[in-house]
Amino acid sequence: MADEKLPFTSHLEELRRRLIVCFIAVGIGFIASYAFSERIFKVLMEPLLEAMPPGGTLIFTGLTEAFFIYLKVSLLAGIFIASPVLLYQIWSFISPGLYEKEKRYVFPFVVFSTIFFIGGASFGYFVVFPSAFKYLMSFATETIRPLPSVKEYLSISTRLLFAFGIVFELPLFIFFLTKIGVVNAKILTHQRKYAIVLIFIVSAILTPGPDAITQLMMAIPLLLLYELSVWVAKVFGEKS
Repeated sequence: MADEKLPFTSHLEELRRRLIVCFIAVGIGFIASYAFSERIFKVLMEPLLEAMPPGGTLIFTGLTEAFFIYLKVSLLAGIFIASPVLLYQIWSFISPGLYEKEKRYVFPFVVFSTIFFIGGASFGYFVVFPSAFKYLMSFATETIRPLPSVKEYLSISTRLLFAFGIVFELPLFIFFLTKIGVVNAKILTHQRKYAIVLIFIVSAILTPGPDAITQLMMAIPLLLLYELSVWVAKVFGEKS
């Protein structure tokens, strides 16, 4: 760790500087995304539109709702674009408290955390969304027509995408817990049965549909990620 301890005010100044960098990065991403906000939201809507009956579409009920939807889409896309910068700033802020051998993980941390997050969000979009929305649209009849609002859909879809992205960070999270000695492969193996129960509970909460297929589509990759985390703890724990 650092030989000299910095005063608390120095940490606050460092935090302020890095937050400013984060806001600038998100702002640049927001501006770059706004020109394509309609196209981005159209891509985001595709899984639901394909599951809806022929001629189905999304609606907005407030005069300013569509305008703010595009602003929110641009902001979310901006955060997504700026995510490597955000992750780097987070790591740089905590790195002074780490040992020199731990600081060398900054580049792998940024790269792999971005890859895992994108992988999780992509899995949710391409695999879970079509099945989940198809199930939810199956309740439509000749007398019950689905008219989902763009506001509701944006809220559900972004929540799920971020949830899948964060959940897929599990192996990376376990890696750092292993490096600081909080967990090891033996603990993870011993707690596997409790983890399985927790995984199915989380899957039931996060998936929009109550059907077993949709929940399994989230639970199975989570189980695989847990097993990957055990392997990560075993490999890197032996070196710590």
